[in-house]
Amino acid sequence: MTDFSVSTGDGAVLKASREGAGAPLVLVSGLGGTAGFWAPVAARLRDRFEILTFDQRGIGASTRGTAETDIAQLADDVQAVLDAAGIEAATIVGHSTGGCIAQSLAARAPERVTGLGLSATWLRPSRYMTALFRTRLDLLRHDPVAYTATATLISYAPEWLEANWSAYERAVAKAPTSDTARQVVAERIEALLAFDGSASASQLTMPAMIIGAADDMIVPAFLQRDLAKALPAAPLTLLPEGGHFFPASRTDAFVTAVTDWAAGLR
Repeated sequence: MTDFSVSTGDGAVLKASREGAGAPLVLVSGLGGTAGFWAPVAARLRDRFEILTFDQRGIGASTRGTAETDIAQLADDVQAVLDAAGIEAATIVGHSTGGCIAQSLAARAPERVTGLGLSATWLRPSRYMTALFRTRLDLLRHDPVAYTATATLISYAPEWLEANWSAYERAVAKAPTSDTARQVVAERIEALLAFDGSASASQLTMPAMIIGAADDMIVPAFLQRDLAKALPAAPLTLLPEGGHFFPASRTDAFVTAVTDWAAGLR
């Protein structure tokens, strides 16, 4: 693995890494924004692809910068990572909020995207998601530890989390308790709630795939089906279970779906 830094025009410094060999594949994480989310997936994909991951602005080892954090800016940051890595175009796989970022990048700079993998993501906000994230936002402001605890409990399939309780303990230990950390998370929630890709869906003509889990309580399966209707050429894989974080809890199934689809891009 090779680590590198990416400087953006507004002063953010993004910490990124690349590993493996093959066609370039950028993994874009969701609300949490960390490269570490993809560790189990990258470990299984690096013998087939050159994997790029990064901490998003204000998250982990990356600094915040001065630009407004919205989905368009986060898509520009992915372009900055590609530029710094010397990669003209890559397959982009985004999970949850990362899928919104991937859609934005594909609409704004289609020449940079050879394939579009959309994992547990959505086309436009629904009443369910809006109510859920507004409630989470209120909880974040008043009790960030409870925010993190409940977020973790609803992100994993209960049986998997019971058997892997250290995932809960690690998450709660990293709760955004400082004012700065809470502000970063809050602005990211506002950004995801503001995203609506319906107007640009027709521009997403590159090969695409959609994957979700039937028991996802954060981005429910009906949103995956709505996205598939907007992108009729994109096959939909719906795992029977796995929760919202199915790339972690159902890693083998996720990797199989991605590799089987990506094999057709070559």
